[in-house]
Amino acid sequence: MSNANLNRAARAKKDEFYTQLSDIERELERDEYRAFFSGKIVYSNCDDYRHSQFVKYFVDNFAALNLKKFIATGLNSGFLIMTADNFETGELEGNGDFRSAECVELLRESDVVVTNPPFSLFREYVAQLVEYKKFFAIIGSINAITYKEIFPLIKENKIWLGWSIHNGCSIFDLPNGARQSFSNVRWFTNIPPRNFDALNLTQIYSPELYPRYDNYDAIEVSKTARIPRDYFGVMGVPITFLDKYNPEQFEIVGKIDTGKIDEYNLGNPVINGKNIYKRLAIRRR
Repeated sequence: MSNANLNRAARAKKDEFYTQLSDIERELERDEYRAFFSGKIVYSNCDDYRHSQFVKYFVDNFAALNLKKFIATGLNSGFLIMTADNFETGELEGNGDFRSAECVELLRESDVVVTNPPFSLFREYVAQLVEYKKFFAIIGSINAITYKEIFPLIKENKIWLGWSIHNGCSIFDLPNGARQSFSNVRWFTNIPPRNFDALNLTQIYSPELYPRYDNYDAIEVSKTARIPRDYFGVMGVPITFLDKYNPEQFEIVGKIDTGKIDEYNLGNPVINGKNIYKRLAIRRR
């Protein structure tokens, strides 16, 4: 499924896309995550325990991860609670919406949330996690970077992209048994440590190769690999730059809008009268 189709699905509130176990393992099997999960209460609050691969992963790896407790709830699907001494499933009093009172109480109890939340509710979902000061690793569209509710958190290094799903497509299962490939999805997380290597910059700046925007005093860098090693002014880069973003090497100045860098309204920058796609404004430290 193309990124445009993913955006249409979000707008239409078609949110039943089930993450495959391979994508979960690819992200969560890293030593950084496994060490963090030890002794924690993990909550998957958008997951039907009968079908979710998130549930399968944490149930199967409960002892290996040294979890204190694992909880799963999902819309119209009941609950699962697992500890070292107990395994329980049952019905919730409400419908299992992550915003319901009983699910919020379970969220309060938890240490870390791991799931694939509804794309159409991503802003509200992240706002809830931030409100309750939870650690998390969740899947969303890369375009969420541009949301006015999400971008300030990324700019302030309170959220960053995960380790995997940086290139190519991720495969999701659908309720009817079919599968769809999605481009431009990412893991969003705040689970420490954030250990990203510095980019090896090899390109040399020249005005001919790096044109300036018509509507902002910054140069256009069309690909992350083309960031010049000898330029320290403001640069516009694709939002996929965040796959390689090291906050010790670069500063995110903002988002390029018409005539300014703006933290809340993202427009398309212009070069020689031609609109180009959304850009982040960055600067070398």
